[in-house]
Amino acid sequence: MTSLKTLNPKAEVMGASGALFMNINAAKGLRDVMKTNLGPKGTIKMLVGGSGDIKLSKDGNVLLREMQIQNPTAVMIARTAVAQDDTSGDGTTSTVLFIGELMKQAERYLAEGLHPRVIVDGYDLARVAALKFLDEFKQAVKPDDREAARCVAGTSLRTKLAEAMASRLTDIVCDAVLTVRKPDEPIDLYMVEIMHMKHKLESETRLVKGLVLDHGSRHPDMPKHMRNCFVLTANISLEYEKSEVNSGFFYSSAEQRERLVRAERQVTDERVQKGIDLK
Repeated sequence: MTSLKTLNPKAEVMGASGALFMNINAAKGLRDVMKTNLGPKGTIKMLVGGSGDIKLSKDGNVLLREMQIQNPTAVMIARTAVAQDDTSGDGTTSTVLFIGELMKQAERYLAEGLHPRVIVDGYDLARVAALKFLDEFKQAVKPDDREAARCVAGTSLRTKLAEAMASRLTDIVCDAVLTVRKPDEPIDLYMVEIMHMKHKLESETRLVKGLVLDHGSRHPDMPKHMRNCFVLTANISLEYEKSEVNSGFFYSSAEQRERLVRAERQVTDERVQKGIDLK
């Protein structure tokens, strides 16, 4: 104890029982913060960053990543819940609530004098029994069962979005996953891209089974709508290139400037012509 005070005079020292109940209170406090945003009727939290930016969300994963948690036990619970979301894509808030409730129930037995080791052994037995029940209760789902996928997606989305928006996105999410699914291969979710259109409303969200190029036309006379057209995927730029180093072109007459412009234009024209010849 003396060595600890010498190392850090401002360190807070407490007994074993005091530290135990402090960790339990941290778990209960994190649970109280998260429990109000569980389910379709959950409330939305407002997060204000250090620079004043505001973020509204009821997603447990977003809240746990953005909140500044100081207590080590609460940090460990938050990391466990975030790992749950990274593995299965949902269940962040439920994990925090489950751990917080276990700590609350353990506090009752600790107050009665029960040793923590006995409680931990009881949790281990409960874990084995829960895994056994899940193995017996689980149901096999076919990869192409769209109705089952809709139920899973709808359950998850309704805990994060408004009901009307969640219902709309449920079909979009299911169709997107089934579109990129290949038989006997893992689903590559990177084949589904989410594009944010700041000039559109959330009610206009839709699934495009194809390639979306959020790019304007290069000339006003270019056609606005085409069918059965060829799409060239190139790894080179068809625009004027900027040098990677600080460089400049100097000229002393209008003729020299025109030659520089023609030379720069010629490089781009040659690239475009090769694409036309490939067609």
